[in-house]
Amino acid sequence: MTKSRFGLAPITTWKADISSSPPMVDYSAVSGKAGMSSLLHKIRALGFCIVDGMPATPEATEALLDTIGPIRNTHYGGFYDFTADLTMKDTAYTSEYLEPHTDNTYFTEPAGIQALHMLSHTEGTGGESSLVDGFGAAVQLFVEDRDAYTTLSTTGVYAHASGNEGISIQPSSAFPVLNHDLEAGHLTAVRWNNADRAGIAADFAGIEKWYEAAAKFNKLLNAPENVYWFKLKPGQTLLFDNWRVLHGRNSFTGKRRMCGGYINRDDFISKYRMTSMSSEDINFSTVSG
Repeated sequence: MTKSRFGLAPITTWKADISSSPPMVDYSAVSGKAGMSSLLHKIRALGFCIVDGMPATPEATEALLDTIGPIRNTHYGGFYDFTADLTMKDTAYTSEYLEPHTDNTYFTEPAGIQALHMLSHTEGTGGESSLVDGFGAAVQLFVEDRDAYTTLSTTGVYAHASGNEGISIQPSSAFPVLNHDLEAGHLTAVRWNNADRAGIAADFAGIEKWYEAAAKFNKLLNAPENVYWFKLKPGQTLLFDNWRVLHGRNSFTGKRRMCGGYINRDDFISKYRMTSMSSEDINFSTVSG
């Protein structure tokens, strides 16, 4: 599960104790190749990184994303800048508690990178962010219950987005929670969102087995020792691998203004290779995988 293709740094799994030294780079450094390489390497290896010392503006945040790759458009638009808004028909636009989840499970290919920048939080409290290493939790499940791991790796799950008027999105097929590289066999992505889940592609016995496995995985995803809690501050942009790291949020009072966006996985990996590898290695990786 930890084997990597040529040219991609091996991953390092983590738990809540990453709070003692979370991956972080300074905004002033990412304008250079070395700083950008450090940022992308941390995201690749650990699944997330915080860019600190940014101007607390949507313009600076959007410009940062543009340096990594094109911002992905969805039915919510491209770059987003929002406050709590129930007309958006999505839990992200509320002030409620959000359990750990990945975004875009209703797309055939979910976004690879997500960015979040809390521009302001006034007249209230709460809203702490949570991150969980989905790969780390998957390793724990593999060790504790091999059958449950296999079930979540082989049983397809449907998802949907249909809350907004004129929108009804479903992936092209049912995808398992734990997705693996067909050639090398290692874990490549976790798709987990209790709010967007639809049917399970199995018979009655298979559905029961899936929910038993899902309950075990869900317990690991919410175990205190696996959840890293922190409070984003204005001037800090969180970037994370949406194929690996689950994110959530505490409920909050007051008014929060957030901005951010999505970047496709292929664009992220392209930028990672261009800043981390020699031309010879890049050419070799295109034929070796």
